[in-house]
Amino acid sequence: MTEKDKMLLGQPYNPLDKTLVSARIQARLTLKAFNDCTPDNGKELKRLAKVLIPNQGKSCFVQPPFYCDYGTNIHLGKRVFFNFNCTVLDVTPVTIGDRTMLGPNVQLYTATHPLEAELRASGTEFGKPITLGEDVWIGGNVTICPGVTIGDRSVIGAGSVVTKDIPKDVFAAGNPCRVIRTIEN
Repeated sequence: MTEKDKMLLGQPYNPLDKTLVSARIQARLTLKAFNDCTPDNGKELKRLAKVLIPNQGKSCFVQPPFYCDYGTNIHLGKRVFFNFNCTVLDVTPVTIGDRTMLGPNVQLYTATHPLEAELRASGTEFGKPITLGEDVWIGGNVTICPGVTIGDRSVIGAGSVVTKDIPKDVFAAGNPCRVIRTIEN
């Protein structure tokens, strides 16, 4: 099994593997071109976003600047919107449903490290997938931690740190993020 296979499966892997380093460098080069693209060059922005995140539905928009590890592990439904300065550490799949909106400075972290110092010192890391349902709204400056799923139509308040799954049809906020109330749809 390759280090990439291990990474995608959420198993401990070596992030310094040559194939993974090469893929991250390619993503960084595409990100540089994307983030440096002038706002009046919409066609080029759209082309570069599709190169960076090939698994996306129609009418998605990623507002530069944007940052990610690979891009290829991000899966977007239709009409997904990323506002300024979002970061996605996509060492395992990040799946975002149709019409989901992410505010500025949102951070999606699938990457994590062992809690045990000896294992952490070995340099291995692993990831846990993140899933955002359809019609979700993530407020600005939200951090979503590894392994979290947010249910359809839920709203996460600005500044929240989401450490556990959030059900569908709720407003949740805080650090740690917790359900505040149900949303009547």
